[in-house]
Amino acid sequence: MRCDSAPLYAQMGLPATYARPAAESLHEAARAIRGETQGGLLGIMSDRQRQLLQRLAAGMRVALEGWRPQPILEPSMLDVPGGTASIGTEPDEVEQVVAEYASVGVKVAWIRKETPRHSVDLAPYRIAKYPVTCDEFAQFCAATGFAHLPSTWNVGRRFHPVDANTPVSGVSLESAEAYCRWLSGETGRSFQLPTEPEWEFAAAGPQRLEFPWGNRFNPDCANTLEVNLRMPSPVGVFPGGASWVGAMDLAGNVEEWTSSRIGDGYPGGVVVEEDLVEALGFNYPVCRGGSFCRFADLARCRRRHGPYPGVLYPIGFRLAEHVVTNHRKGENK
Repeated sequence: MRCDSAPLYAQMGLPATYARPAAESLHEAARAIRGETQGGLLGIMSDRQRQLLQRLAAGMRVALEGWRPQPILEPSMLDVPGGTASIGTEPDEVEQVVAEYASVGVKVAWIRKETPRHSVDLAPYRIAKYPVTCDEFAQFCAATGFAHLPSTWNVGRRFHPVDANTPVSGVSLESAEAYCRWLSGETGRSFQLPTEPEWEFAAAGPQRLEFPWGNRFNPDCANTLEVNLRMPSPVGVFPGGASWVGAMDLAGNVEEWTSSRIGDGYPGGVVVEEDLVEALGFNYPVCRGGSFCRFADLARCRRRHGPYPGVLYPIGFRLAEHVVTNHRKGENK
């Protein structure tokens, strides 16, 4: 995260002149999968052996054909077992992390927010397989008359049809919470935003992985700036990025709201005065996961961030669900 007054292209590590994104070669990938059935396209999306641009082209095509990852009232939720979760970073690991990402301007203060490592007891819960998509959020807005539309939608106050299955972003914390309340009321279930420990445990697991797929960054597993798409991608086209419970797009694509605030602190931690505190105060809401327009350091499972103002930090959300005793496991979608 580089919170400075430099032009946006400089903050993204781009030159002042036009820099061609990888997605400009999408037409070649689209030709390579011409004639595929919808079933074939879905298979391509989930095939780690396929080139990324072919997976991306397949995801865009099925979106235009009206395929959706899930019915809005039956979100795909994954069981996360309860137990003691190890959260955060050891203080003596901070310098190593800063050194690893020095080339993208990471500062000590940003990583100190992850300290100290501590244990959190978690009851069993569920985490959404996918972040909430543009199409799902649009259905919510249409059903309720919700007027606070995402800031990333175009001047016509809608998303482009090819983006139907991309994560919604440019939504406020209040908008995300309103969606959770509405879906809970419509389904009789208990949806909410995940807490920080719930989000991190669903991503890193009991092995405390650095990224959802392992301890080394892999540009084929997450839509970050290293991939050079510079746009959000349909959910599920980075199958190698699945976490230990099967959650997709936890790293990269768009940042995700949690229900936690930085002021809640980590046990034994200290308040770190840094860019976000200067911009938002000492109790800003925490986001996780990084995005398509930020580097891999922000996609680390332990990285704590917040809603820094500006277009460089597109924020969406995914659902969590408390396990209710009368909710039969067989009903878990």
